[in-house]
Amino acid sequence: MKLLLTSGGVTNRSIHNALVDMLDKPIADSTALCIPTAMYGHPWVGPGVKVWEFITGKPGNPMVDLGWKSVGVLELTALPSIDKDRWVPLVQETDVLLVSGGDALYLCHWMRQSGFADLLPSLNAVYVGMSAGSMVMAPEIGEYFVGWTPPSGSDETLSLVDFALFPHLDHEMLPGNTMAAAEKWAGGIKGPAYAIDDQTAIKVIDGEAEVISEGNWKQL
Repeated sequence: MKLLLTSGGVTNRSIHNALVDMLDKPIADSTALCIPTAMYGHPWVGPGVKVWEFITGKPGNPMVDLGWKSVGVLELTALPSIDKDRWVPLVQETDVLLVSGGDALYLCHWMRQSGFADLLPSLNAVYVGMSAGSMVMAPEIGEYFVGWTPPSGSDETLSLVDFALFPHLDHEMLPGNTMAAAEKWAGGIKGPAYAIDDQTAIKVIDGEAEVISEGNWKQL
């Protein structure tokens, strides 16, 4: 599986071009599944209007509206109550997974509970994460980002990459997300970490990470 880990989605030409390069066919010929689950765990975005905006590709959520051949919805909280034969083949046949922001620990919990996390390493799809959808791939998210608390009480996530992410660097609506805050956060992270703004993404293929940016970022 190829990963495109973004802070704010496919927000500029460089990130868009990286996504196209990762696909083996044009966007117009590629099928996508959007996963809004992380939004339900975050008090600012879900449930409600924001979830609908993500699914429908409204402005401010530049992932779903890129011109895919088809877009479906995969809600992870529903999967434990559905026979796997009804959803696993769908995921295996999909070209791109579009995973929203929200709460990374809530998303991680339901990825594991649903069996989706076990399926991820075997997929040939391109995984495109936004914010929490990117952070969940790391070994941990750090205390700064803990909101919803899982039963384990831990901030550990999937460890499908070996670095952690601090998204939305210097975002105008998140005045606490400064470089100084990111550096303090990184002091509590066990491994490598990146602070990235919404014009930046990290492409990961075969475990090799490459920063794609028209904005600001720093490896911490």
